[in-house]
Amino acid sequence: MIAYLSGAMEKAVDEGADWRKEITLWLKSELNHDVVDPVVESKKLVKLTGSQDYRKWKEDDPGRYISFVRKCVKRDLDVVMKEVNYLICLWDEFVLKGGGTHGEVTVAYLHHVPVYLVNRLPKEDFSSWIEACSTKVFQDFSSLQQFLKEQHRKGQNIKS
Repeated sequence: MIAYLSGAMEKAVDEGADWRKEITLWLKSELNHDVVDPVVESKKLVKLTGSQDYRKWKEDDPGRYISFVRKCVKRDLDVVMKEVNYLICLWDEFVLKGGGTHGEVTVAYLHHVPVYLVNRLPKEDFSSWIEACSTKVFQDFSSLQQFLKEQHRKGQNIKS
């Protein structure tokens, strides 16, 4: 099984790397699931394309910037559509300042990839669209982890 770790990057502290590292370790040790971490994947793409200064390009060279970001978008959406069994999504205040997570959740829904979402926003601020695209919504990671353990223990395929 392979999980994709969806959540804010562009406006999040440290691109949202911390929660992704924690859940990656848990998924591997507890469930023996692999992950696709877009923070790690984007760093690989930066290195591969020599795009270490891409954030500066947003102002200095917008065409080059958009070209690079499109490569990231394509990679992420291809992975969601073709390579993973489910998404784990952190929905928080940083997500509201971006667009990638919205797109990933919607594309996952469209392609029948389960979305397990941890919502940290008040109910009145939580998007109905995103809630409708989510397979199951959790209030915290421990509830999500308990659910995934139960599914794994029952031998149920998480992608159902």
